[in-house]
Amino acid sequence: MLKRMKTITTKTVSENPWWTYKVDEFEIPGKVSGQYHYVHTNGASMAIPVTEEGKIVLVNQFRYLGDRESAEFPCGSVEAGHDYLQTAHLELQEETGYRAGRMREVALFNPYNGVTNEICRVFLADDLQTATASPDATEEFEILYRTPEEIEDMIRKNVIWDGMTLAAWTLAHHEILERLGN
Repeated sequence: MLKRMKTITTKTVSENPWWTYKVDEFEIPGKVSGQYHYVHTNGASMAIPVTEEGKIVLVNQFRYLGDRESAEFPCGSVEAGHDYLQTAHLELQEETGYRAGRMREVALFNPYNGVTNEICRVFLADDLQTATASPDATEEFEILYRTPEEIEDMIRKNVIWDGMTLAAWTLAHHEILERLGN
């Protein structure tokens, strides 16, 4: 059995509305002690919307750090006072202009487990109804409708390069294909 790190102290270095940068003093009993720097979040929720026609809804947006457009599933940080399901519903409507009649959790993952304790929960959203989109002032979205085959092609061509979208697709595509009868 691997030895577990034991947290001695935790210090907050910096925080903003989305995450907190922390440093833990730790020890591995009988081995070593040190510092572990990481980002703490309340988590994230990602929705994979599927239309009645069997198309998957993605949002295309400009990503500042990558300096390019990115096709992604709607996703956002869990704010204080909200839970994962609420966040999935909010992000779906905010980014796509759809509400889901049904939202079911199908997967979860950590996007970068050496750097953050974030857990992203993935929800399959269907029974979509049109609603009013309300993106943040810094967000601009182009709505894309793609088949599972087209998504696979976008991944191969590096059009979909967002790690969280890639992870969610890997974990949930079998559920989508099953729902679509493929």
